[in-house]
Amino acid sequence: MSETTQAQPQLLNRELSWLAFNRRVLQEAQNPEVPLLERIKFLAIFSSNLDEYFKVRVATLRRLVKLKKKTRAKLGEDPVVQLRDLLEEVGRQQQEFGDTFRNGILPELRAQHIHLISEHDLTAEQRQWVDEYFRQHVQDLLSPIILDENLHHLFLRDQSVYLTFLLSQPENRKKQELERVVVMELPTKRHGGRFVRLPDQGEEKFVMFLDDVVRCCARELFPKYQKVQVHAVKLSRDAELDIQEEVSGNMLAKIKSSLQKRETGYPARLLYDPAMPKEVLRAVMQKTGIGKEELVEGSRYHNFRDFFGFPDFGLAELQYEPMPPLPHPTLPRTGKMLPAIAERDHLLHPPYQSFDYVTRLITEAAQDPQVSSLSITLYRVAGKSEVAKALLKAAKNGKQVTVVVELKARFDEESNMFWAEKLQKAGANVIYGIPELKVHSKLLLITRAEDDQNRLYAYLSTGNFNEKTSEIYADHGLFTANPEITRDVVEVFRYFHDRQDKTGQFHNLLVAPFELREKLVALIDHEIQLAQKGKDAYIILKLNALQDERMILKLYEASQAGVRIELLIRGISCLIPELAGQSENIQQRGMVDRFLEHGRIYVFGNGGQEKVYVASSDWMARNLDRRVEVAFPVLQDDLRAEVRHMLDLQRQDNVKARDFHNRFIGPEDAASARIRSQFDTYDYLKSLCKPTKKRK
Repeated sequence: MSETTQAQPQLLNRELSWLAFNRRVLQEAQNPEVPLLERIKFLAIFSSNLDEYFKVRVATLRRLVKLKKKTRAKLGEDPVVQLRDLLEEVGRQQQEFGDTFRNGILPELRAQHIHLISEHDLTAEQRQWVDEYFRQHVQDLLSPIILDENLHHLFLRDQSVYLTFLLSQPENRKKQELERVVVMELPTKRHGGRFVRLPDQGEEKFVMFLDDVVRCCARELFPKYQKVQVHAVKLSRDAELDIQEEVSGNMLAKIKSSLQKRETGYPARLLYDPAMPKEVLRAVMQKTGIGKEELVEGSRYHNFRDFFGFPDFGLAELQYEPMPPLPHPTLPRTGKMLPAIAERDHLLHPPYQSFDYVTRLITEAAQDPQVSSLSITLYRVAGKSEVAKALLKAAKNGKQVTVVVELKARFDEESNMFWAEKLQKAGANVIYGIPELKVHSKLLLITRAEDDQNRLYAYLSTGNFNEKTSEIYADHGLFTANPEITRDVVEVFRYFHDRQDKTGQFHNLLVAPFELREKLVALIDHEIQLAQKGKDAYIILKLNALQDERMILKLYEASQAGVRIELLIRGISCLIPELAGQSENIQQRGMVDRFLEHGRIYVFGNGGQEKVYVASSDWMARNLDRRVEVAFPVLQDDLRAEVRHMLDLQRQDNVKARDFHNRFIGPEDAASARIRSQFDTYDYLKSLCKPTKKRK
């Protein structure tokens, strides 16, 4: 019998998949149906995303490129090729970004009587106003650094905009130095923002970049020079992503050995104004030690993420209509929450419903004399965290407070450390994560004495205990006193204390790194078995990212067996849907809209007895193997129907959904109803609210 060679399953490169996601963000900035000032925010999101991408992914690839060729070959995809391909795509997107801003946003702003002007556009009256503003509010915030032989090294702060000044034609030509190069950090934070609003002229509104205010008054800074040329640069530094996030096993030791001498905060990208004189760029490179490979041609302005602070001019019609958080249909709007949770489970859906229910629960527990202990995992904590303040109150009230703080939460380390130290000083038992793992699960456990025994209450969520992000991240959280769930939550916290393997000790929760992968595979295998018997079999997955190769291959296997699979992926997806012989039974869509889709939902047909899980975990190798993650079942029938209804709205979205190729999935015809799932979800949850009785 001759053997047939099976074709290698096709996967999409992770880097290009992420860039395709950011392309969807850019599409929102280009969409005329999105309110104008919101489109500007999508430009800011695009820019912020790309900054983080260079700090983490590009920086990591550049470190891997420095490995020996034989070592690189064992990584699978060649980082040299990946880096080349992604930089080419970034270049294309940056060009499109600039075109969107210059030829789309700016003309539409002018049509709305909003003028973003430079120093070249000022009238004499405006110039006088800007000069005075500069003297009173900007000049004292500037600190010049001269790039000469006395400066041995120039350190550029990460993600800050710097202005370079080429000073020439000095008035005193007897001086030996005819030219000087000076660098100054743009004082955006100390100034209170990147933009300066000028006085209105009738209905015409004017605003300037802070950069251009400085450019306008540069001669005043350097009065001894007749010519001053000003340009901008911005440096993104390596975020020092732990290499364990990317690789493991024997390769880990080799790569660690190869990277031991890497420089802390290695430059990942230097954006520069292409109009910058070559001698200025050379001086910056020489004094910073930045090489040509880190240079990326930008534009006149950098840090478009600062457009989050662009003035709104009080023009509500250019922004999204308000969607105030809805009251919860089954939780009390005032008063105690624990009795309501004791009666039944409740699902919370921020930002459609207020995150305040979570802080209220913690505050109530902190003050309840029958509550003996609170345990919580904190992954990303708000700077002015009401959650942390409530935990402080609990500790000061004598409760046993255990806080598992993840110090490796990228870019939130400082806030997490601040609150961890405060809680520890207040008497809380602070656990600083788990060696070799990130704690990414979102759990709260409360122990309360009732009827001569302890009763457990829990809150499990897809989103962080963070009031700020809860206003823009679409998440799901479960309030429960069901022992089938709370017993498993106890085991998770027990693991944080004793660090002992918990495999086989979870009955309802799916917990990584112990059993999440294996139980997901078993659930998929069950659908495969149903399909092979000719029964209806399906899987619906809503994820932020699908990257794990083993799980993708298992989904390919399920597709080939006849299992219908629907994927709703916001970000990365390395799976390629609808390929003959591989994934013809898999459909995939992604969505970007007003809120950031952050909740993960797994649905398995299970022969008509559908299983629905809500989770903190994406299907990436790091989530399944190197993080503490929790997926929890929705056991209550009405809540399971609630989750499915919200999920079905996203499956039917024909306004904001895109297919695998980033093409919008529009209505089938002109007569078809438009379904915009986030807005329809708000209306659905609003319909669940019982009207309050009017007072007599």
